[in-house]
Amino acid sequence: MADNILFELQDGVAQLTFNRPDAANALDLDTSRDFMELAIRCDEDPAVRAVVLTGAGKMFSAGGDLGSFAKAGDRMAALLKEMTTYLHAGISRLVRMRAPLIGAINGTAAGAGFSLVCSTDLAIAAESAKFTMAYTKAGLTPDGSSTFFMPRMLGSHRTLELMLTNRVLSAAEAAEWGLVNRVVADDAVLPEARALATQLAAGPTEAIGGVKRMVVGSLGESLETQMELETRTIAAMAHTRDAKEGIEAFFAKRAPKFEGR
Repeated sequence: MADNILFELQDGVAQLTFNRPDAANALDLDTSRDFMELAIRCDEDPAVRAVVLTGAGKMFSAGGDLGSFAKAGDRMAALLKEMTTYLHAGISRLVRMRAPLIGAINGTAAGAGFSLVCSTDLAIAAESAKFTMAYTKAGLTPDGSSTFFMPRMLGSHRTLELMLTNRVLSAAEAAEWGLVNRVVADDAVLPEARALATQLAAGPTEAIGGVKRMVVGSLGESLETQMELETRTIAAMAHTRDAKEGIEAFFAKRAPKFEGR
């Protein structure tokens, strides 16, 4: 695998860093394939208990690599089908894995970069970060999960405003709209994201995964179906070591020591 995306794992926290700073961390075919492969690695490795997604340099990601699209010529449609196969598979693995996904949005997130922000479980943005859909500006339509997540986060009117007008949101506006959890100084974004990831990596990872599954699927279910899923999920947690530890720690008046199983 090339170094289009850097991977490191330390103390249960995996960090994925888009590493094409000279190309605005744009996604080409190889980067999309690497993203999928690393997402599967995070999903499969029990040592991964939280994931941080960020970019090298001054940008998070400018989205799709328009240069590679232009170079494809008449094969652009085929290229996009292949790229989105990898990108969407990677997003699906990260969204549905048990480990929480934290975005460290270190700079501009445009196009698929913005879509990736929407797919994170929690997001911390640098003060200088900017957010724009940008797809229709190039005569294209959104990919990367944003047409699923953004309407659920913002409603249809604000979603369409972003997708049709390509309005640029500041980090403060993104926080006000609920697209990111908080905004910090530029030099604090990665340390803050890693601190949050470390905190969550020490938590009950199976329970965190259960929360993720229920929340992501909740708007597609009826009230009664969702409550049945709540019953079955909390009952499944009763079989985990962490649930036993959590309850024992509560009565012993001590901090629990979760193992992620």
